[in-house]
Amino acid sequence: QVQLVESGGGLVQAGGSLRLSCLASGRTFSRFVMGWFRQAPGKEREFVASISRSGGTTYYTDSVKGRFTISRDSAKNTVYLQMNSLKPEDTAVYYCAATTAISYSGGPDVRRYDYWGQGTQVTVSS
Repeated sequence: QVQLVESGGGLVQAGGSLRLSCLASGRTFSRFVMGWFRQAPGKEREFVASISRSGGTTYYTDSVKGRFTISRDSAKNTVYLQMNSLKPEDTAVYYCAATTAISYSGGPDVRRYDYWGQGTQVTVSS
């Protein structure tokens, strides 16, 4: 088992920045591919970004490329999502997710992720 706890959400004006953090505990952090997903009201949960176990491979959904950056700090068992140039359409609950799937370096398939955090609200005002 692994427990994931997100933090860093909040209210920000369009064009602003936030950094989300996800602290993982319970098992060896380096075993997990980590991802961020988001869900807006009335919409399905969607992939935002992921990072491989080594941190060497990252994936982003097209709408956040060039604005968001995912990173991980193994010493702190934490994955981050730096969000810049935020837009109102980025408003959603953001979820951290983890998977130990073999031969998987990350990506948008929500079914691959075994563990989920409780989510943190991000609201971007226009």
